[in-house]
Amino acid sequence: MDIRVVVGLNVQRMRRARAISQEELSLLSGCTRGYLSGVETGRRNPTVVFLDGLAKALGADVAEFFVRPSGRGDTRKDVAEKAGRHQRKRRGGD
Repeated sequence: MDIRVVVGLNVQRMRRARAISQEELSLLSGCTRGYLSGVETGRRNPTVVFLDGLAKALGADVAEFFVRPSGRGDTRKDVAEKAGRHQRKRRGGD
């Protein structure tokens, strides 16, 4: 799976988990809603500087954006669930 898709799915999962709209997150991270939408759908290739700011806006670690699915057939939902489990493990859950 393309790393841009992995990053985008993780950004979207974290944003939704925090009940933040794309508009709100774009304001917090200093980008347009359209650019953020492109990141979430894997159509944009964000810089590490942008991802660092996005992670700070989400109160997350930038490494969480790069959690890959384990299998080829993983769906968007599978990727989001695996990323969520990874995040809980890091925080002492599960």
